[in-house]
Amino acid sequence: MKRVFTLLAILALISQTTASVAQQISKEELIFLTPDWKGERFPDGRPKVPDAILKRMKLVTHEEAWAVMKGEKYRYQYAGDWQTINPDSVLVGRALTATFMPGRPDVHRVTDDKGHTKDGRVKSQNAWPIDMLVKGDVYVVDQFGMHEDGPTIGDNLGNSIYAKTGNGIVYEGALRDVAGLKEIGGFTSYFRSYHPSHHNPEGDLNTTLVGINRPTRIGKVMVMPGDIVLGRDGGVAFIPPHLAEKVVKTSEIIRLRDMFGHLRLREQKYTPGQIDSRWSDDIEKDFSQWLNAHVNELPVPKEQIQDYLKTRTW
Repeated sequence: MKRVFTLLAILALISQTTASVAQQISKEELIFLTPDWKGERFPDGRPKVPDAILKRMKLVTHEEAWAVMKGEKYRYQYAGDWQTINPDSVLVGRALTATFMPGRPDVHRVTDDKGHTKDGRVKSQNAWPIDMLVKGDVYVVDQFGMHEDGPTIGDNLGNSIYAKTGNGIVYEGALRDVAGLKEIGGFTSYFRSYHPSHHNPEGDLNTTLVGINRPTRIGKVMVMPGDIVLGRDGGVAFIPPHLAEKVVKTSEIIRLRDMFGHLRLREQKYTPGQIDSRWSDDIEKDFSQWLNAHVNELPVPKEQIQDYLKTRTW
């Protein structure tokens, strides 16, 4: 009898756990879909790229990230043609995704009922994913390009997002209250359009939330929860978590080589043709010696430079 009660208790716990995450991908499936990530994860299975990598990512350019991802056969990781808030800043963080679809009364009704009665959510659907955000996240939303009567985010939710994450958003649709959103200091964001209306006006159900932290689509990119968002210079790249460190390290080496090359060009030690082509052994040796001499002064972690130098034969 004791075993029976224990089994019933376990089943009840599983039932409660399943109910609380019914709109989310399961932890097991998310781990299954991100097999190349071997590092830390959030409790729900979302890859958790270290904060140190996120900090270093802020200096990465799209060209550098693109080259690494293309070399790894990830060809559809960049989305452009955005409107922006704080366009001169860089947006970096871990993706938390949400997916909306055109409103459908039956799906919307049961989703709403479940969220309010079983999950204990008292807010409207557009606030549910926002409640899950943590520091370092970027809220990535597929709002299917909805424009008039489409915005699910204005300055109220924008302030909540920023307070939770310290970041902005990537939003495949229209925002409202853009003037208010611009007043939020670090709310660097990418969105498709602006409209002063609000989603789901009375009598017109036009959006339904169908997924939280599931794979979603932004432009021509499949975005996975935990992807690293890099927004800068008018575009957004979504970097698979297992490639984030490689992207950062590649960028840092390129940055150092550019610093060295520009310095030697100003000194007229080498010609542009020598620097623009594959470097000779003599230039590579000069570069390694320069790194050693300036290891404590360069804008790249000392440990990374030392690791790089270990691979050198000069």
